[in-house]
Amino acid sequence: MEIIDIDFLHFGLGLLLLLIPAFFLAYFKTELVKSTLIAAARMIVQLFLIGFYLGYLFEWNNIWINLTWIIVMSGVASYTVLKRTQLPFKQLFIPVSGALLCSIFTIDFYFLGWVVQPEQLFETRYFIPISGMILGNMLSANVIALNSFYGSIRRDELLFRYRLGNGATQHEACIPFIREALKQSFSPTIASMSVMGLIALPGTMTGQILGGSAPDVAIKYQIMIMITIFASSLISVLITLWVFYRRAFDKFGNRKC
Repeated sequence: MEIIDIDFLHFGLGLLLLLIPAFFLAYFKTELVKSTLIAAARMIVQLFLIGFYLGYLFEWNNIWINLTWIIVMSGVASYTVLKRTQLPFKQLFIPVSGALLCSIFTIDFYFLGWVVQPEQLFETRYFIPISGMILGNMLSANVIALNSFYGSIRRDELLFRYRLGNGATQHEACIPFIREALKQSFSPTIASMSVMGLIALPGTMTGQILGGSAPDVAIKYQIMIMITIFASSLISVLITLWVFYRRAFDKFGNRKC
């Protein structure tokens, strides 16, 4: 099946759709027009640059370049998580980066090695796009989980201290807050999974169908990728929360950040 390309003239026509949200955001004086246009411009530039770079990555198909790229992406994701949650960068950057890398490599080894089984385990065509999707979803899950956990700890610090005072370990005292963080972080994903295909066709499946894949192949990939994203996000959130409360409190249960 021939893939229909979008030339730059028609690409420009597609960009005119941005005028609709820009108009209404301006009409209701939301002060979001400038940030929307900046975000759209950044997205366009970044995606064209990554498309140019991916062309070389696919051509080289080198395991060391692929691994370096994933490490860099994990570092950027960790920086974004800490920036959005306003948590101490120096204290948590390396642990959070380690949590993301541990999760992504664990899931990649399993998913690529046992499910997809490409000729090379870290073949660029599979490793880079799948890792990118996993990292993007892990980033969102970690931001929500850390905000929820830290916000709950600050709001209900008396409960935390009460549990410590009644003989609970630091981990046991943190369990109610971890539970709430997991609920906040994963409830939207679970809700989305429950209606996927019923209300809307998901992005990966749509992209594969537009790229010429048979619908049944696209469906199997979409199911596997959703489960992979969910599992990797949960692993990374649990590791990040464990690292955070180990670093955030001293041995007496006093907050250090």
